[in-house]
Amino acid sequence: MSLSDREIDWALVQRVQNGDMRAFEALVNKYQRKVGRLLSRMVRDPDDIEDIVQDSFIKAYKALNNFRGESAFYTWLYRIAINTAKNFLVASNRRPIALREGNDEESETFDDSDTLSDMATPESVYSSRQIAATVNKAVEDLPEELKNAIVLREIEGLSYEEIAEVMGCPIGTVRSRIFRAREAISERLKPLLDRSGDKRW
Repeated sequence: MSLSDREIDWALVQRVQNGDMRAFEALVNKYQRKVGRLLSRMVRDPDDIEDIVQDSFIKAYKALNNFRGESAFYTWLYRIAINTAKNFLVASNRRPIALREGNDEESETFDDSDTLSDMATPESVYSSRQIAATVNKAVEDLPEELKNAIVLREIEGLSYEEIAEVMGCPIGTVRSRIFRAREAISERLKPLLDRSGDKRW
């Protein structure tokens, strides 16, 4: 995210703090889909996601007077959204997920960009789908703090500094969590990669 975007967000926040509701609507319009996409990695039901997104923005609005612009608005908002989703999952006694299962579009993108050769055989297609499914399952089975770190890094594309802000921990902890997550995923992939002879992972 460029500095100019951060400055625009801060200007909108200051307008909200001065009572301008239209400025808050602008922030909601800008980040609603991004927050929803982030939460879809943790929660399955689309209706639940929509409720959590709304709840996150309500909490953000109520807390906005305390926001001083020391971090980017969107990392502050992501942190609120992740905590809101965690609280929802605990209250409803559900286990968080990392990646939605059975999403053919995402699977196709994963397969095509990362594992299929130009001359794909049925065997290689099957193998690549196995790899995609194994990665998804491996991420889903990670402890929550590792899962959130790897999703924010690999799927949302946040920097280590931004993830540290979102997760409220030192950057060294973020690096350690991402390293451990990647190690765990690699371990799960080893049997498939040894069998296929694909050493790129």
